[in-house]
Amino acid sequence: MKSVFRNRILAAVCTAALGLGSFSCQNDLLNVTPKALLDGGLAFDTPSRVLAQVNGLYSYVKVGSFLGGRYQVYGDIRANDFINRTTNGVTGLQVWNHTLAETSQNDVISVWGAAYQAINQINVFLAGLDANTTKFTASPFPSGFASTVTAYQGEARLLRALCYYSLLQLYARPYADGGGTRPGLPLRLQAESGLGNNDLARSTVAQVYDQILLDLNAAETALPTSYTAGQGSVSASTLNVTRAHRNTAIALKTRVYLTMGRYADVVREANKLVPTAAPYVAPSGGVANALNSSIVSVFAAPQETTESILSFPFTAQDTPGTQNQLAYYFLPTSLGGNGEYGLNTGTSATTGGILANPGFGASDVRRTSFVAAVGNERFLTKYPTGTPYTDKAPVIRYSEVMLSLAEALVRTNGAADTRALALLNAVRTRSNGTAYTGFTSASEFTDAILLERRIEFLGEGIRNIDIMRLNATIPGKGSISAVDPSNPLYVWPIPSSELSTNNLMTRN
Repeated sequence: MKSVFRNRILAAVCTAALGLGSFSCQNDLLNVTPKALLDGGLAFDTPSRVLAQVNGLYSYVKVGSFLGGRYQVYGDIRANDFINRTTNGVTGLQVWNHTLAETSQNDVISVWGAAYQAINQINVFLAGLDANTTKFTASPFPSGFASTVTAYQGEARLLRALCYYSLLQLYARPYADGGGTRPGLPLRLQAESGLGNNDLARSTVAQVYDQILLDLNAAETALPTSYTAGQGSVSASTLNVTRAHRNTAIALKTRVYLTMGRYADVVREANKLVPTAAPYVAPSGGVANALNSSIVSVFAAPQETTESILSFPFTAQDTPGTQNQLAYYFLPTSLGGNGEYGLNTGTSATTGGILANPGFGASDVRRTSFVAAVGNERFLTKYPTGTPYTDKAPVIRYSEVMLSLAEALVRTNGAADTRALALLNAVRTRSNGTAYTGFTSASEFTDAILLERRIEFLGEGIRNIDIMRLNATIPGKGSISAVDPSNPLYVWPIPSSELSTNNLMTRN
């Protein structure tokens, strides 16, 4: 049986069991009658079973090989701020040195497979909601459960949008290259539970972005404005960080529009969350997402300040898995990690890292609190929890929305935009006491914003997004050469698993 198709069927087979308790869903379930699994119809028989499936969707997206750790790592190590220390092919060596191939199992094949499994699981869930609508108007479902179903649909569509957006940043050319006309991804929107429909041609980059925005716009209207305490002992503060709400959809739209170079749209969406002047707190009526006064507090356990708009949680019983954890990659062994990647201490203008940049001041809190010295080496300590590695995996923070808005304002209005300057300085000065007084050109201003993003989101996977959206060269580091946009290595290859099972798929 084709491996990729086995994975898609596996995702469908596991639907009813998601979140309903401890279970094992192995590949051999495809060849025997599944045991201890609910029929797809029964999975929608009670409110708790439906909610369990929603929680299960998050589990698919936050799997360690995707947005639970590795994706964020890959987004940083492609560039020049980290140096590989262990030459371990399992933990991103080929991503770091740009030697990926179609058969690279631990990254090219794994990320693609995890993302499309999550996408199909979402499609299966959405189809199940539609097929069981009549059940939701009678006992045991409470009155008004239809609005809950709408909210669940919003969560599912936001997660699908996040999956497709994440895939585009690795496996497709930037939107800036041809205005979205280049080959994108197979746009799978149908629930697959059988052996058909494996062949699907790539939609263009623009068409995939169109679907992403359709999902996010729908999610914005469907999602709750905030969560209250529920689900047993889960607090409202936890839910408002770990489950999607209205602000999550808006924040992700600012990222999508910035990636597409649609700056007026970035401003429109960001204005929904960011006031015209300090204090920077989202308007009332939803989660009070805000710029926290301390960046250290944002990453201190339990990592649930209102600055974190969406992060994926883990516990000792629910970890990202072996060699997937953020702290495993970045923390030195003396602090409980494995020291896979140290910070680049080189000083060369072409191959050095962020530590040598004069814009990253010696007294910057992000340096003094998140960078540890071990001998002559330096390590990122933003994720401080060693074994069993329960740091949340960040997706988007309020400070990113602010800096995206600042950049969009400058690219629209030029260097004289005072609001953009205030936004940049708000993020900068909470960690670095030196404020910018102004800029002589828009390019100088945007360079400062890009530098601030590079410092602020170090180790959060944003660096590759910023490089790709600008169709810029991936910098070299150490003995690794730079990769310019014309180089075939600029985007990841389409995995051999997809090429061998999808007859309409084309190579990068």
